[in-house]
Amino acid sequence: MYSLVKEQLNQQEPKNRPRERMIRLGAQALSDQDLMALILGSGLQGRDVYSVANDVLKVLEQFPDLNVDQKSLNSIPGIGNARSSAVLASLEFARRRIRPAKKRIEYPRDVYPIIRHWADRPQEMFLVLSLNGAHEVLQVRVVSQGILDRTLVHPREVFIHPLSDRASAIICAHNHPSGSLTPSQDDKELTLRLEKAGELLGIPVLDHVIFTEEGFYSFHDQQESSLFTSENHISRPAIPIQLESH
Repeated sequence: MYSLVKEQLNQQEPKNRPRERMIRLGAQALSDQDLMALILGSGLQGRDVYSVANDVLKVLEQFPDLNVDQKSLNSIPGIGNARSSAVLASLEFARRRIRPAKKRIEYPRDVYPIIRHWADRPQEMFLVLSLNGAHEVLQVRVVSQGILDRTLVHPREVFIHPLSDRASAIICAHNHPSGSLTPSQDDKELTLRLEKAGELLGIPVLDHVIFTEEGFYSFHDQQESSLFTSENHISRPAIPIQLESH
């Protein structure tokens, strides 16, 4: 249970206000209630911001995975569409930036939810997912950003971080700002280059995913590469991404 603080933000001594304490001590020094009060910004007549923040936190406690819906937040007195949208936006922004630890990739479709928030970028973004031996995601990184609709990618940039991650495999992905999910000849040639580099380094490329806001294309699903059809990594016909044998 979060303690209910009755003071309004503007009644506190300046040095004790959440914003000033964050500047002085860092965000980690603030309580959950302080952080939520900062997101909300202000209270309303008859209810200070801490009271409203406390109610928001109580609702969030009912959703351990934080997949709270806007209707639940809007049921709180003092929370309308504007404030509930700010809370949901903050949660989604944090969710996208936090490493999706222990997210296991078994099929190409498991990749899309992790990367789809890059789909609306006006430039091509080339991403690399580092995976451990159980095909759990270790890190997701943008390794190259293109101009308009093309990006320049070199195997050196693709594998430098997976090597430091001690990754057992990687999955590559990039968005198509044009909205087309059809791989270009450049996409196919790049995939083959990365496969060969991965074989030399002992870090196989399990898939190359092209994605838009509407969906994705998987080289793995389409069997458009030599490595992906290897029995060491892929089984047919369901085409799951097989785990390494130990």
